Amino acid sequence: NTSDATKNSAVATLTNKTISGLSNTFSNIPQSAVTSLSTDLAAKAAINGVINAQTGTSYILQASDNGKVITLNNASAITLTVPSGLGAGFNCLIVQLGAGQVNVAPSSTTINNRQSHTKLAGQYATATLVAYAANTFAFGGDTTN
Repeated sequence: NTSDATKNSAVATLTNKTISGLSNTFSNIPQSAVTSLSTDLAAKAAINGVINAQTGTSYILQASDNGKVITLNNASAITLTVPSGLGAGFNCLIVQLGAGQVNVAPSSTTINNRQSHTKLAGQYATATLVAYAANTFAFGGDTTN
């Protein structure tokens, strides 16, 4: 489209455009741009369901769990502690894989559930934990008391 760049121009700036075809190549890309792209893509890896598998009877969420799937697998009851300082926007998916029921326990935090539930409902239950404000979480999914 000649309104985006001068036809046959050596340099063109494209905004919100798609380049397609097998013969398109890029050259003279600064290393800093490649490094920035690599860093951005690595940061998005957590969006793709990175799993943190836990097998003990207790686990304290870490800031590094943000965006992860936390699996909890034990025959005995499990306490998942939600500490302060995880930051607004923190979110994770919790999955109870074993028979041991998962209790989600606050530690200097507030956890809100529409029905005041604090536990996952049973084996293979899932729930989401989202910090909608600092130290204040919404907890929802397949939950019970």
